[in-house]
Amino acid sequence: MTSAKIWFCGDTHGGFGHLIDAVRAQQPSAIILLGDIQTDLPLHLQLAELDALTQVWFIHGNHDTGSVTHYDNLFTGPWADRNLHGRVVEIAGQRVAGLGGVFRGQVWFPPTPWRFVSEAALLAALPERDHWRNGLPLKHRSTIFPLALAQLATHRADILVTHEAPSAHPHGFSALDELAQHLGVKASFHGHHHDSRDYRADWPRLGFQAFGVGFRGICDEQGNYVRVGD
Repeated sequence: MTSAKIWFCGDTHGGFGHLIDAVRAQQPSAIILLGDIQTDLPLHLQLAELDALTQVWFIHGNHDTGSVTHYDNLFTGPWADRNLHGRVVEIAGQRVAGLGGVFRGQVWFPPTPWRFVSEAALLAALPERDHWRNGLPLKHRSTIFPLALAQLATHRADILVTHEAPSAHPHGFSALDELAQHLGVKASFHGHHHDSRDYRADWPRLGFQAFGVGFRGICDEQGNYVRVGD
């Protein structure tokens, strides 16, 4: 078995066989899905056999609000409270902070100034025909708002999980560097870009260890990849 307590799982995009096989074989204490999950079944049914083997947690990605089915299968049901977005939860002895979703220019695309500070501000500016289920349009259920990031930054954590990447990635954001620094984390993990770049040269500048987890990849708390079938 692996010595790591928590696994971080890159974008599954509807494919879970590799993850189920790996957890069945090594049984980590917890797994955290890093967004773009796109489950075609309610998550508690999709990963039902893992429930007795490990804790399952997640943040959402942009594709998780691409259809009503994917949204409902992730955000509703018995495992809705496994969503780490906007909060800090103790998992396997680590305080884990979560920020799901992506930056969008209609709301905020750092470093440009934000247009809407909160969900409520955007909703108030939209005509009622653009509301969905008496709230935000489906697409913007995965948009990062400045207020959500600012509120999360008031907490302390050991690990930050995001869908978007910090600035060490060519398409990353310094706003996430600052979030991690305010939280005081020792490490951050992200998905979204389907790659796994070596960020070690950036660690001194960042002040924390950063890891990107590739498409359907799995890594442990030290950033080591878990090989399915081990």
